[in-house]
Amino acid sequence: MTEAKERKKGLTLVYTGHGKGKTTAALGLALRSTGRGMKVKIFQFIKSPERSYGEQIAFKKLGVEMEQLGIGFTWLKTPEEHRAALKKAWPIARDAVMSGDYDVVILDELNNALALDKFPINDVLPLDEVLEMIKNRPAHVHLVITGRDAQPEIKEIADLVSVVEAEKHYYDEGVKAVKGIEF
Repeated sequence: MTEAKERKKGLTLVYTGHGKGKTTAALGLALRSTGRGMKVKIFQFIKSPERSYGEQIAFKKLGVEMEQLGIGFTWLKTPEEHRAALKKAWPIARDAVMSGDYDVVILDELNNALALDKFPINDVLPLDEVLEMIKNRPAHVHLVITGRDAQPEIKEIADLVSVVEAEKHYYDEGVKAVKGIEF
């Protein structure tokens, strides 16, 4: 570990709420961190590697590692498929955080995954393991967690919690997801 890594304290930042902009805030932070020479890794817990996303294309050009670990929208796949994806995703993300190889790790949509209530997930994505990882990660690692409905226990130990609420959204007017805005 470098001397600079030993001296700085990694922060835990949580972007939650039902408004648009949680992932966008985290990706802006990744851009800023990359610009400052920090090593960034981004994991997306719901998005599927079978699709293409604008952020994925841009970060690849910048040399930022990004992995989609999910299988897509929860209503398009079976609970068994989602459970299997989360069971596979969690150790990959946890091990990357705990490795200390990155200055910033973004766990995009982790809050969404932890808030699933249509089927059990605690045996494949245990909240207690997530909390342990947050508390015991290497001291220099900044951790960013996004998604709706952040667990109270995560909010309690975070250094920053920003709640993004929608006042108005074009979805309400029937506008579908816009390429370059949502994906």
